[in-house]
Formats: sequence, structure tokens, C-alpha cells
Amino acid sequence: MSAQIRTAIITGASQGIGLACAKRLHRDGCRVIGIDINMPSNRGSEFADFLIVDVGDSSACKDAKSKVGQVDILVNSAGIVGPNMPFWEVSDEDWNRTIDINLTGTFNMMRAVVAQMRAQKWGRIVNIASIAGKEGNPNLAAYSASKAAVIGLTKSAGKELATDGVLVNSIAPAVISTPMNEKTATKVLEYMISKIPMSRVGQPDEVAALVSWLASEECSFSTGACYDISGGRATY
Repeated sequence: MSAQIRTAIITGASQGIGLACAKRLHRDGCRVIGIDINMPSNRGSEFADFLIVDVGDSSACKDAKSKVGQVDILVNSAGIVGPNMPFWEVSDEDWNRTIDINLTGTFNMMRAVVAQMRAQKWGRIVNIASIAGKEGNPNLAAYSASKAAVIGLTKSAGKELATDGVLVNSIAPAVISTPMNEKTATKVLEYMISKIPMSRVGQPDEVAALVSWLASEECSFSTGACYDISGGRATY
């Protein structure tokens, strides 16, 4: 990280991976703006500010960007697991909400910041996808589909911005020890862990360490990629 102070927006910053990323980028010297639909229970010193935003609302995302001003780094971590059931039992409401948050929310925030990043010829966008987006998890069709789409969005955007100084990458965690996964059905969670060669769940700080590099100036020749952080479950 250069002497210049970078401003980072972290979505889904009230807990889990998003909060870990906020703490790590703050430690890296960034000015960190947290975004979530809920205020964190204990707002720490890592946040220069915290905005309540539903990322599924494009107008709210644009408004949040205008309030923050210059943005150098965007980490799209806001997400929900969605329905745990066979896909043919998923309601329209549950399907649409999962897609709205996990995919459309990522798109909305990217679109809100990209014009300014292109103008300044520097930006880093990191999208939190999932191993489910590569392999699909049974009884998590909406989640798996949304995360597969995040990977596709990242690849397209990375190519479109490749000569603009704006690098767009995604990461595909396996199951991580977060409050979100506390709501995952026990059998589904056991299935996911059984697929991990390291035979354990990942930790939010491990994900944040990878995000830290992808958001830095040291990451300079990688864009449109999806990085594995799955304990060896899928390395392609």
C-alpha cells in the first residue's frame, strides 16, 4: 500500500467476512466505510463511517457512493444463504431475494463506483463468491446460482476494465465460520465440510488476508480471476 490513503467500501460489513475485511483493510491503512442493512452491534474504530444500505436497491447504492465521495476499493461481501431446500420447493420470493442481494447487489455497487475509478485510472474490486458457485451445493440452488453469476460478472467486468487501471477479482471460499453459516442446516454443513481436504471450516481472517492482497497495489497483473480459498476443495 502506498503512502496515499485509499478509501474502501465494504458491504456486508456488520459481521463475518465483511467485518474481518473491514478490520484488515483498516489495519492496512485504508479509510474504511462499512455498508450493511444492519448496524453492527459493536461498531469498532475500523470504520470511518457506517451506512445502512440495502444493496439490492440500486438507488440506495448510488446514494451511498455519493455520500462517501472518492472510492478506491470496493469489497462486495453482502450476501445471504437463501432457502435450504430442493430447488423445486423454492418460492419466487426466496429466489428473488437471494439473487437480489448476492448478485444484483454486487452489480449495483460495482456500477455505482466504476465511473469514478475509471476516471482516476485506479481501483480494486473484490467480489466474494463461493465454492458453491463453482460446484453447486445440494439444497442451495438459489445461493449456488447467484454465486456462479457473481463469478461470471467478475470475469466480464475484469476484461472490460483491464486497460483502465481497475482490477476486478473474486474469491471462492468454502464454508467459513461466520454467523451466516450458523443458520445453515446441519446436514448441509456436514456435507460441505466433508468435501474439504483440510477437514475444517475456514476463518474470516483467512479470507480477509486474501482480500487485502487483491485490494492492494501489489496485485497488479491479475483481473477477472476467481481465487480459491476452500481448504483444497476446488483449486481451479
